[in-house]
Amino acid sequence: MQSRASSIRELLISSHQESLRIVAEASLHPRHRRSTNSSSTHGFSFLRQSEPETLEISRAAEVFQTTLQVLKSKVNHRYKRHLTAAGLLSWEDVELIAEMAQCPPVTHPAACQYSHLSKYRTISGVFNNRQNPLWGAANIPLVRWLPAEYEDGQSEPKGWNRGRLYNGFQLPPPWTVSREIIRSSSKRDDCFYSQLLVEWGQYIDHDITFTPQTTGSAPMHCENTWSFFPIETELSGAQGCMPFHRSTPACPAPACAANVGSDMVQALQRQQMNAITSFIDASVVYGHTQNMESYLRDLPGLNGKLAVNGKFKDPKGRPYLPFVAILPSACHQDVKGERVECFAAGDTRVNEGLPLTTLHTLWLREHNRIAETLKRLNGHWTPETIYQETRKIIGALHQIITMRDYVPKIIGPDSFEHFIGTYRGYDPAVDPSASNVFATAAFRFGHGTISSILRRLNESFQEHQHFPHLRLHNNFFSPWRIVKEGGIEPVLRGIIGTAASALTPNMLLTDEVAGKLVVLGTSQHLDLASLNLQRGRDHGLPGYNDWREFCGLKRIETLDDLKEVVGDHKVAEKILNLYKHPDNIDVWLGGLAEYLLPRSRTGPLFACLIGKQMKALRDGDRFWWEAEGVFTLQQRNELLKSSLSRLICDNSDIREVLPDSFRLGTYHSDYVSCDCISSMNLEAWKEMKNQDIQQCGSPSKIKNGVYILSSISGKLTALYSCYHGFKLEGAVAIVCEGNRWSDQPPQCTAIPP
Repeated sequence: MQSRASSIRELLISSHQESLRIVAEASLHPRHRRSTNSSSTHGFSFLRQSEPETLEISRAAEVFQTTLQVLKSKVNHRYKRHLTAAGLLSWEDVELIAEMAQCPPVTHPAACQYSHLSKYRTISGVFNNRQNPLWGAANIPLVRWLPAEYEDGQSEPKGWNRGRLYNGFQLPPPWTVSREIIRSSSKRDDCFYSQLLVEWGQYIDHDITFTPQTTGSAPMHCENTWSFFPIETELSGAQGCMPFHRSTPACPAPACAANVGSDMVQALQRQQMNAITSFIDASVVYGHTQNMESYLRDLPGLNGKLAVNGKFKDPKGRPYLPFVAILPSACHQDVKGERVECFAAGDTRVNEGLPLTTLHTLWLREHNRIAETLKRLNGHWTPETIYQETRKIIGALHQIITMRDYVPKIIGPDSFEHFIGTYRGYDPAVDPSASNVFATAAFRFGHGTISSILRRLNESFQEHQHFPHLRLHNNFFSPWRIVKEGGIEPVLRGIIGTAASALTPNMLLTDEVAGKLVVLGTSQHLDLASLNLQRGRDHGLPGYNDWREFCGLKRIETLDDLKEVVGDHKVAEKILNLYKHPDNIDVWLGGLAEYLLPRSRTGPLFACLIGKQMKALRDGDRFWWEAEGVFTLQQRNELLKSSLSRLICDNSDIREVLPDSFRLGTYHSDYVSCDCISSMNLEAWKEMKNQDIQQCGSPSKIKNGVYILSSISGKLTALYSCYHGFKLEGAVAIVCEGNRWSDQPPQCTAIPP
């Protein structure tokens, strides 16, 4: 036994060394092509760089998975028979592979010892749950609600091995499914909702999920590699392929190795990463790492505000988002004028489209507007307190707009009541982490509501006389159009004054994105529908029927069953003719093609999956705006007065809006003056100066760090932290006792590069 264990250990080490070489060779191409791309909703691939922390974890996960693949090949070659890694390795072996790959260590609940002192959430989402500090945090695996399905049981997606049969049939290529079922040259208008409903879906998705892709270079031919899974195409009778990088694998969940009763097969299966926090926490505004957060803040201003663009302002002097740090950037430019670089925000996808950039701009302005008011109301507050209190309010507004105004319209009021229901307080037993099926399939329902035209409207909500409508691809990565073509207002009027596109089974995706998607960095037109289908297979998502059963819905057994849930006989026949067997249907297509529930924009399956995810995001968030102790009753009442319409009124030049900007109305009859839209009274945040401060005096400021005051067990406590790039030495917390502080303030020393 000892000899065999020694032999396995030698194989592990040699496999790890070979995996290092493979991953290094795959990364030997220009750095700007190594930026990882998201696979989340509205997945246009470009300029979606991951943070250094994510890149490091991604590489470690790639080394871990590659080691398993190399090990399997070595063992099968040595013993001349098929052996799986799960049947070969012990938990100690798994720990060793993870350690050699430099996967992050386990974060123990004891590390949360000071988290209770802070009344603000961490930027990375850790410690939200004190017993499970990684739940909902950035850079952890997407959770599985059903076990992954891979052709080799570990990492090979469905369709990886050509000729593999499912229920007696080959799976149809995604490109064929897109061409024959999904693409549509036209879309109907939604009679009830504006385009803003679609744009908010993309925006809030970027607050919840961001799945990076592998960094390896594409092979010369249409062949599968560990990082590349090309989509087979057939144009003019010639066989070809569409480029497709697999999603980055995630390091194994840290708890797996410690849990001897865990399923080794599932523990070693390829999982995918969510690079951002799962919580609805406005990370889309503030970022999910200390580095991002520091870059986006106006730290020198000592005012608690966010940094703004130093070069351009709108015609009324309102700020734009700051530029990215690395210049020149790769965004499109106006060939006739001055350069306008890519904008920076809490999410790197900010430049994907003008409506998305517009929403980011509104929230930047809203943060600074609120911060300025809070500073006036509480002159004794430190810049850090102003910033954190404002961030806390902005996060609450994201939660309210999403859960009160958006989600019920998407899944319908009946599904909302059934799957989400009334809030009953924070539940530490609920894991709020984003699920794989939500990120990869259910919340991509919005792709079916993308319009092929971006309309820009004037003050009378008519086509703008100077800035005409744009084809969809002409608004990608073009921040210059905001700076030089009238600011955010023409775009904003367009998305609140134009009908959303309706989703119907025979008109699923506009061919502007299905077959004609233009992406910078490649001369080839891509197909969003094919990418979505391939992404679901890449992630090992079970099929449509398994998810229907998961949600308590009837499995599809016959063509008549499918016709009943799709509602369009011709579409149902096309689907079954291609897939041959109901169990073979991809979950994204099946969910997208279902008939819409009453007063909703999704069918029964996606209503279930979205509802379950939203409930988890709410109930598993210790800082949810309604949770006990997060806000006072007076503050909660003021927060409820907020709306997207008020946000637009306070931060743009638009003076007439609809009471609910998600709904479609007729200008001028359905619009009201901004004076009629309720607004928060920030006086609810006015705070008297603490008497203990008068006795002990203000805590000492520290260089390269800040403090926040909290009341812990009735005692005033100063909790210190350091800026990004510095580590804290000394007491983290000091307490006001009697008329003096309990300890000397700590120091922040630079972390060596």
